[in-house]
Amino acid sequence: MYDNLGNQAGVQRPPTAPQPNPFGNAFYGAGSGFIRTGLGAYGEKWLGSSSEFMQSNISTYFSNPQYYFQVNDQYVRNKLKVVLFPFLHKGHWTRITEPVGGRLSYKPPIYDINAPDLYIPFMAFGTYVILAGFSLGFLGKFSPEALSLQFTRGLAGWLIQIALLKGLLYSMGGGEAPLLDIAAYGGYLFTGVCLSIISRLLWSHCYYFLLPWTSICMGMFLVKTMKRVLFTEMRSYDRHSSRQHYLLLFMAIAQIPLFFWLGNIGA
Repeated sequence: MYDNLGNQAGVQRPPTAPQPNPFGNAFYGAGSGFIRTGLGAYGEKWLGSSSEFMQSNISTYFSNPQYYFQVNDQYVRNKLKVVLFPFLHKGHWTRITEPVGGRLSYKPPIYDINAPDLYIPFMAFGTYVILAGFSLGFLGKFSPEALSLQFTRGLAGWLIQIALLKGLLYSMGGGEAPLLDIAAYGGYLFTGVCLSIISRLLWSHCYYFLLPWTSICMGMFLVKTMKRVLFTEMRSYDRHSSRQHYLLLFMAIAQIPLFFWLGNIGA
């Protein structure tokens, strides 16, 4: 999954051999063909791809299922900095496009720090479940049922975040962003939650400072990201509408109770 290529734009790189699929070539061919056929019939309904630009990008994503996992060490470090310290990100927030087969397509995460990935969200979610087990043990409340409850809570929090972001985009004129993009953006919240839980295990008083701070940073990251999606990837957005600004502010404020709910282990 990892390689030593940086995420610099505009640098020509020699072609590399395709990576072996862990599920086998037969399964991959059948699965990818099934996905492409399904998208042709249902992609616009479920993934909200109303513009030609987004249709070409959704087709590109699902013709390469590994798109969201094309990351390396440098990307992971830089992405965590952007998520946890968005106010330090001095570069642009727009994604990098490139022509592929006569159409514009987004570059994968390994080449673009602003591209969404699912590697960090899945790793952060797994870390959240592990840290929840440690916290339950320190509180003397560990049991398989309690850990299962925390797993369900984390999954529910992720789904709530996805619904919040999807509803925000829909209320602003359309839901054109692919669902997996929204899932990636929503899953980044577990990075801040995990950092807060670690601080609670080390020093409980630090938790009550770090959790609000990481939730505010997550809100800022989502506002910047959603503005980018609205400004550059949705054609029906009115940049000067105060209603949309209030909705973005609501989304940012909603991160605070969501973080406290996920971080309240054992309650």
